[in-house]
Amino acid sequence: MTTITVVRKNNQVAIAADRLTTFGDTRLSSRYETNSKIFKVKDTFIGIAGSSAHHHVVENALRKLDAPRFGSKEEVFATMVALHPLLKEHFFLNPKEEDDDPYESSHYIMVLANPSGIYGVYSYREVFAFDRFWSIGSGRAFALGAMYAAYDKARTAREVADIGVAAGCEFDKNSAGPIAMHVMKTK
Repeated sequence: MTTITVVRKNNQVAIAADRLTTFGDTRLSSRYETNSKIFKVKDTFIGIAGSSAHHHVVENALRKLDAPRFGSKEEVFATMVALHPLLKEHFFLNPKEEDDDPYESSHYIMVLANPSGIYGVYSYREVFAFDRFWSIGSGRAFALGAMYAAYDKARTAREVADIGVAAGCEFDKNSAGPIAMHVMKTK
């Protein structure tokens, strides 16, 4: 899977990710492909975890939306609701998981970083606005622990995000460097 972090600290937001792609037992390191897990739509950087197909599909689908907006928790939610039918109709998303699921699944987990803040989006289009930091992917537990320990001591969002992904790369078998990083000022 992956380790992706988002951090908000001292008028700065950062998003960082490892660059390893895995297909079952096969590892595709950055020596063979760039493996960027973060893409940009307007002023928003988006990191996505889950199937390796999600990155290209979601990036292209978001570019097809008339006006994707990411300036608040409510705007992110509205964008994700508009994205779901597009994923089903034009990109053939199979929304089925379990028979008793309350909603159709989009099967992805995302984190977003932009000047308005940092957000997490889960498969039923649940949106969270984080005040300090968060992480997704198979290395998230290592990243969250490392960021928790470092947050108050670090000076910048960049430092905390880097520490989180580095911990994921160190201890999660499905995460490896180099680390991709994007930083911006908050509003």
